[in-house]
Amino acid sequence: MLKEAHDFRDESEALYSLIEPLEDADYDRVTLFRDWTINDVLQHLHFFNYVADLTLTDEEAFKRVYGELSELRESSGSLVDATDKMLDGLKGVALRDAWRDYYLEMADRFYAADPKQRLLWVGPTMSARSSISARLMETWSHAQEIYDLLGVQRENRDLIKSIAVMGMNTFGWTFINRKEEVPKPVPHVRLTAPSGDIWEWNPENKTNHIEGNAEEFCQVVTQTRNIADTDLKVTGEIATRWMSVAQCFAGPARNPPAPGTRHA
Repeated sequence: MLKEAHDFRDESEALYSLIEPLEDADYDRVTLFRDWTINDVLQHLHFFNYVADLTLTDEEAFKRVYGELSELRESSGSLVDATDKMLDGLKGVALRDAWRDYYLEMADRFYAADPKQRLLWVGPTMSARSSISARLMETWSHAQEIYDLLGVQRENRDLIKSIAVMGMNTFGWTFINRKEEVPKPVPHVRLTAPSGDIWEWNPENKTNHIEGNAEEFCQVVTQTRNIADTDLKVTGEIATRWMSVAQCFAGPARNPPAPGTRHA
């Protein structure tokens, strides 16, 4: 059984509760993430939930659907426009409800899956556990722009540990993706979880060390905050470089938002 599938469901439910009171016109409001609207964010989450689910249920359909998206994206030059076409312009409250209906069923399917089952993806194959953890990460990180837009302070739970683990596991990827040599050693990381528990990775290292709030660490590795806008204590050249460009998600190398540009 995949506990991460229920964590994905619960994080999605938290976002649903946030936006449930909104009316159709509210979904056109623009966030601080690349000028995406709430509609754009929900379309992105809904569509990529769908294609991730297809990797579990129908590999050939996944190849076909993702191929169609890629063609539309190439012709339009915009992932947002391509996704909108793939969803036939579904927006507003109808989009919200379709997204919720789908993620509830999808979470049950992944919960029952073999955690080690290998699934196709746009890059290398990944385990079912990694796939649903990635959906949790995407949901959590993209929800942040909506929390910020609405001026709501989110209340995190320890389920964000999966995101912190993903951040740790992609230390090397961050540098490889930038065609840089992976530095050694990986910094020691000590984080305080929402519950107050302490999460630690790697041997203690006084010269390369990161310490602080787990939520802020997750915000940095998902590039929803610049390290300068957090209270994380970062010591050492390797730790400093990593936190300046950390990227736990797939795709081309991206830079975090400029200091002060992503905020509640």
